[in-house]
Amino acid sequence: MDMSLGGTVEALRSEFRAFFAESLPVDYAARTLAGGKLTKQEHNHWHSLLRERGWNVPLWPKEYGGPGWGPMERFLWEEESGIAGAPRLNHVSQDLLGPVIIEFGSEAQKRELLPRILSSEDWWCQGFSEPQAGSDLANLQMRAVREGDDYIVTGTKLWTSYAHLANKIFCLVRTSADGPKQAGISFLLIDMEQPGVTVSPIYTLGGMLTVNEVQIEEVRVPVGNLVGEEGGAWDITRFLLGNERLMGAWIGVNMAFARQVRERFEARPVRDAVMARRIAEVETDLLALRYTTYRVLADEASGKAPGPEVSVIKVRGGEIMQALTELLLELGEIESLVHPGTLPEGELPIVPFELQHMAQQYFDRRKLTIYGGSSEVQRNIIARRLLKV
Repeated sequence: MDMSLGGTVEALRSEFRAFFAESLPVDYAARTLAGGKLTKQEHNHWHSLLRERGWNVPLWPKEYGGPGWGPMERFLWEEESGIAGAPRLNHVSQDLLGPVIIEFGSEAQKRELLPRILSSEDWWCQGFSEPQAGSDLANLQMRAVREGDDYIVTGTKLWTSYAHLANKIFCLVRTSADGPKQAGISFLLIDMEQPGVTVSPIYTLGGMLTVNEVQIEEVRVPVGNLVGEEGGAWDITRFLLGNERLMGAWIGVNMAFARQVRERFEARPVRDAVMARRIAEVETDLLALRYTTYRVLADEASGKAPGPEVSVIKVRGGEIMQALTELLLELGEIESLVHPGTLPEGELPIVPFELQHMAQQYFDRRKLTIYGGSSEVQRNIIARRLLKV
C-alpha cells in the first residue's frame, strides 16, 4: 500500500518538520519525549509560537483563526507533532471544545469563547465521568435545575484531566429525569473561579498529577451557557468523542516511542531474540494502525462521517502505546543497572533524565484503555455497529 499522501500534503509535512526544527525549543521537546511535564506558562509560550499560523487550533476553520485544514492535514499535524515531541496540553480547549462551539454554539458563544481559547486565556477541562458514571455516561447524576435565567448545578465529576490548571469546565448535566436517560442530558459551560467549585487532585499510579475530582455545589450558571438545546447533549457528545477517539490513535507519539525502543535495543551489546520479536510485533501493529487511520481519514475527506472504525483506532492506539512503554521500561531497567563496586564510596548512580521517567510513563499509560470510553465499551461498539453481531 502506498503511504504517500500526495504532493501537497507531503509538502505540508516538510513544512511542519522545518518549523519544528527551527521553532520548537529543544528543552520542551526533550522533556515531552521523555515523559516530563512542562509548566502552564511554557505551554502558553509554545501556543504563542503556533498562533501566528493558526496551528495551535488545527481543527478550526480559517474564519475562526484556524488553518482550515481537511482531515488528512489535521492528522498529519498530530503525527508530526508527536514525532517531534511538541507539547499539546491544552487540547481539551482547542481540539475538543473549540470544534463543539463552532458546530453547535450560538453566535454569542462563538464571539465570546473562541478568541479566549485561541489566545490561551481560557483553559477548559472536560466534566464527563462521575463516580457512578464512567464509560456509561447515560448514568450521570450531576443536576442542573432551572431557576429563572440560571441553572443551579450540583454534583461531582471524576478523573477530570488538568482541572487543576483550568479556569473553565464544560459539563454534561442532567436537566430532566423524564424519558430515556440520554434525552435528559444537557451540555453546560461553567466558570470554575467561583464559590462552590472545589478541585481535589488525584495522583495516578505513576505518581503524576493529571486527573482530579471536581465538586460543584449549588453553583449558579447562566442559561446562556447552555450549548445547543436543553436535553440535546447526546449528539454533541458523540461529535466530541469522535474527535477524541480519532486522536486516540496517538500515531506520532507512538512512532516516537517506537524510535526510542529501536534505538535502545540496537545500542545494546547483546540483543536477545525474544526482545527482537516483541519489538518487531509492536512495530508491525503500529504500521497497520497507521494504514487503518489513513483509510478512515480518506473516507472522512470524501464526506463520510467517522463511524465505528474510530473505536478500532482508539483501542489499538492505546494498546500499542502500553506495549511500547512496557518495552521502554524493560530496556531502561537493564541500562540503569549499576554494580555498586563501580562507584566511589558514598556516591549514588546518576540516572539519565529519560530513564527516570520510563517507569512513570509505563504506569501512567495504563489509563489509555480506560478514558474516552474503555476498551470494553469500544469493543461492544465494534461488535454491534461494525461486525453486526
